[in-house]
Amino acid sequence: MSDNKEPILYNLDVENALIGALLIDNTLLDEIPISFEANYFMSLTNQTIYLTIKSLLNKNIIADPITVSSELNNNEQFNSIDIKKTLISLTNSIIGLNVSDYAEIITDFYLRREINKICLNIINDCHYAFGDTKAIDLIDNVQQDLYNLSNKQFGGNLVSFRSALNTVINATKKGLENTDKTVLGVQSGFYELDKCLGGFNKSDLIIIAGRPSMGKTAFAINIAYNVAYKKLKRENGGTGVILFSLEMSAEQLVTRLLSSITEVPAWNIKNGKITAHDLELFNNRYNELENIELYIEETPNITSQQIKHKVRQMKLHNNIGLIIIDYLQLMSSEKYNRKDNNRVQEISSITRQLKNTARELDIPIIVLSQLSRAVEQRDDKRPQLADLRDSGSIEQDADIVMFVYREEYYKKRQEPKPDTPEHEAWEQEMAQIHDNAEIIIAKHRNGPISTIQLKFNSNLTKFYNPQSK
Repeated sequence: MSDNKEPILYNLDVENALIGALLIDNTLLDEIPISFEANYFMSLTNQTIYLTIKSLLNKNIIADPITVSSELNNNEQFNSIDIKKTLISLTNSIIGLNVSDYAEIITDFYLRREINKICLNIINDCHYAFGDTKAIDLIDNVQQDLYNLSNKQFGGNLVSFRSALNTVINATKKGLENTDKTVLGVQSGFYELDKCLGGFNKSDLIIIAGRPSMGKTAFAINIAYNVAYKKLKRENGGTGVILFSLEMSAEQLVTRLLSSITEVPAWNIKNGKITAHDLELFNNRYNELENIELYIEETPNITSQQIKHKVRQMKLHNNIGLIIIDYLQLMSSEKYNRKDNNRVQEISSITRQLKNTARELDIPIIVLSQLSRAVEQRDDKRPQLADLRDSGSIEQDADIVMFVYREEYYKKRQEPKPDTPEHEAWEQEMAQIHDNAEIIIAKHRNGPISTIQLKFNSNLTKFYNPQSK
């Protein structure tokens, strides 16, 4: 038999733990679901503190007990308490930093409180609304209330056909104002590729894969420079770019890029074997490029959550419209412990998170990826989707999958014995495929698949359009 006690539909310790964890580590905010709202807290104090933390972070200001208390000094809600002391006590009393678990518990209590309100309202209406409301209307009301609550939590992105149609029509109208009618997205600078893809479009996850020495990183750097340079020149299809390099340092990447721009071999730059003319080229390009919006983040073993947090901060003050990550297999996931040794599931988790990040931030993300050794076992070494390493979810989550392939790399390693007919035939074939590169579009969710022909200068680590140098 129940004792008719009022149910306790909140957990203040969990609420305090979440606030305390955020004050200790602001990056943990990215682990809280997007749907989580301040009014999920039962405590009005925690609601206000949570909103203040988010407000400070949106201004790119660290949210700690000092900055938060400073923001709340003039808030009448806290006149009777020492807010700074309260905030410090929150950080000192927590046991862990499991904010996603805390948010789930707080959300569950919030939903229970809302369901309880709906139940109390229907009971009250059943008892006292005889003359005004029919029973069938009461059923309709409670169904509507429960639907609204469920839709807010699980289906808040429901879009009418009319709304989506207006968005498409408006985007098409904007396209008429574009000088290049065929390309509406971020432009790579490789003309045939841009025509085929329509540029890199918002919320797309693009995979660029290839075997070692195919030029994946060089291709990505060339794209990054082309996009940022268009922004510098205020041309259509340009934007700021952030490149996450998990393997190479910023200096190594810039050395490659400087070689590509000035046509001074990267090896000469690296080893200081440059001329006065080379140095003059560097100085001339420096004066032009010093304000280019290309940023390099060289944190090793970075996670998808850290990437989202970094880009979110950058977008507050910079026009970041493209993310490039080099490369997928060097990333880690917060949800998986390396000791578990389930790399396939971890990679699957990472690609899903990256796709969600692309959609949430409304920005294209290019991710470089390795291919399995199966390529090397075939006579035709052009990559296939089945060659994507570690996970089938890479293909599943990606909107576009492109392979970088250079036949010259493999043919060069098949040189026959000199002064033979075979060697003469080999030389002729090498002359025909010299500097040729293929960008194989193996998956294109919203368009055709194709193979784009480019040129590649290995000494300059530079990809370029066939008709240009």
